[in-house]
Amino acid sequence: MSEHIVTSYDEELRELARSIAEMGGLVEQQLDEAVNALLSTNAQLAQDVILGDRQINQMHYQIEERAILVIAKRQPMAQDLRETVAAIRISHDLERVGDLGKNIAKRALAIEDQRMNHQLRRGVEHLASLGLRQLKDVLDAYGSRDVQKAISVWRSDDEIDAMYVSLFREMLTYMMEDPRNIGMCTHLLFCAKNIERIGDHATNIAETITYLVTGKQMERAATAPSAG
Repeated sequence: MSEHIVTSYDEELRELARSIAEMGGLVEQQLDEAVNALLSTNAQLAQDVILGDRQINQMHYQIEERAILVIAKRQPMAQDLRETVAAIRISHDLERVGDLGKNIAKRALAIEDQRMNHQLRRGVEHLASLGLRQLKDVLDAYGSRDVQKAISVWRSDDEIDAMYVSLFREMLTYMMEDPRNIGMCTHLLFCAKNIERIGDHATNIAETITYLVTGKQMERAATAPSAG
């Protein structure tokens, strides 16, 4: 981030970045707790996640308002403009990830009284760990403005997609084998889809980081010999 003659301008840009980091940390925690609520059938934890989504939404609105104010006051250009727009885009993706975590928590409540097949539990757990790792890595990449790390997140989205397809087929098999599994597996399928979509939002954030740092779209930066 370049320094300006008006130091308050620098502080406004730094405050945007700090707010994104804080929001990202909260979204990570919410998602982790939503998955824990699902796997441990912890109804209280699921309720906490659902209520906690309000704070994420509030942070999203505050970041948007702050970024719009920066644009109105400073009329940023080049790197400063990309910093400001990136904050808006990333907070939007994080807000959507928060919604997906809340959806998982709601599904956890819907099946809290049902016993989950051990193999399905492991499949959901593995998919969730991939989604959480993607989210953590891309937030780290934003904090350090690490384009190579962002590109790595972008490229590894295929791993989540493949795991989701495998889990989807496995659940269909369970449902065909025993109709009593249909209710639970349907809820788990929605949870798996939510996690797969979290991977998509991590990919969006990776694209935003690359544009923020390089001014290039991800496709060009990812195929360049030495992006950065």
